[in-house]
Amino acid sequence: MQSILKSNEKTRRDFMSVTAKTLLGVGALGYANKAHAALGPNLGLPGRAGAAKHIIYLYMGGGMTHMDTFDPKPGHENQGPVKAIKTNVDGIRISEYLPSLANHADKLAIIRSMTSTAGAHDQGNYLMHTSYEVRNTIRHPGMGAWLLKFKGRLNPNLPGSVFIGGNSRINGGGGFFEPEFEPLAINDPNSGLKNSKIRGMDQDTFAHNLELANKFDQAFVGRYNVKPVRAYTQMYDDAVRIMSSRDLQAFDLSKEDADTRKAYGDNPFGQGCLLARRLVENDVRAVEVTLGSWDTHTNNFIAVPDKCAILDQAMSTLLADLERRGKLEETVVVLTTEFGRTPLINQNAGRDHYPKAFSSVLAGGGIKGGQVWGKTSEGGEEVVENAVKIPDFNASIAYALGLPLDQVLYSPSKRPFTVASKGSPVLGLLA
Repeated sequence: MQSILKSNEKTRRDFMSVTAKTLLGVGALGYANKAHAALGPNLGLPGRAGAAKHIIYLYMGGGMTHMDTFDPKPGHENQGPVKAIKTNVDGIRISEYLPSLANHADKLAIIRSMTSTAGAHDQGNYLMHTSYEVRNTIRHPGMGAWLLKFKGRLNPNLPGSVFIGGNSRINGGGGFFEPEFEPLAINDPNSGLKNSKIRGMDQDTFAHNLELANKFDQAFVGRYNVKPVRAYTQMYDDAVRIMSSRDLQAFDLSKEDADTRKAYGDNPFGQGCLLARRLVENDVRAVEVTLGSWDTHTNNFIAVPDKCAILDQAMSTLLADLERRGKLEETVVVLTTEFGRTPLINQNAGRDHYPKAFSSVLAGGGIKGGQVWGKTSEGGEEVVENAVKIPDFNASIAYALGLPLDQVLYSPSKRPFTVASKGSPVLGLLA
């Protein structure tokens, strides 16, 4: 009898741990000491009234070419066969590969003067997501984790942060914050939320077993009322609450009509953007959606049109959908990548890594649309006006979200960090 009880207890704990990891993006062990806070230097920034509540972060993994997307150089030999087209804002032209986004230029702040020193994928990815260089001794938090840390969840029945797409290992994530600030990772947006249903027993049996388990745990919890034990208890309570919540329908794309799903594009990135819209509608704070394979060392002008077609359809539909539903003004939409690609076309009709100059885009809550910020040289090789370093870019996002840029938080090793390292927001990007 005792061995059966032990077996059932192990099964229960395994089930609840898996469920908690799936629903909350947390683990059962290793809760770090909570990072404590201190004020850093006063940046002299005005208070941010009406800050955005959400962020949707569209990440182009591999290095999106700036000259073939948002910074075309018509007539220059570096441009190759790609033409520039007009947008709905006089004087702004972008690549012919982005015809739908051209009709949303009034919503976009196009930054053509991004610059970095990280020319390798992992290092560039990490720097873009965290504002810090890779260190073997620490993991730095990403923007979604900072947003949750400072602002908290809006919906207690859903994860605060969700990552949709490929490898989330190097995207910053929760960093040195507690595991509850890690994003929930979803590889396939069409699969819904896995491990979110009770299997192998009915609801009454589950409730009865849970009640018994809680009784067995009472003495232990009372005797060892410490943070790791409380973390276990909270994790199980959260998992059970979320499993019974109707808010889980936010993850079910089958609730959308066929026309809407088609409008976003029949591909993981397009459906990921649709899922992102559904999640922010249900008060998830931060959602990242990735589109990879921009690493076009060869056949750039074959691969890029296909990538742009996916991006163009999904992002333009997302912007229109958020605006129509009244969510764009409270959601910062970010489009970025780890670096650009060489203006000079190589012998394989490709473009190589180029952190010296590249483009990113901001839209939505608190962003002043219909503008181009910064400038590169005639051939796209150099930033010649209003350079924006990655920490400055991230500081601009953080400021739009109303985060305190001068608030210092300490890692478990007592080292001080801020949301955007030493970055300063580009106030001209903000409304």
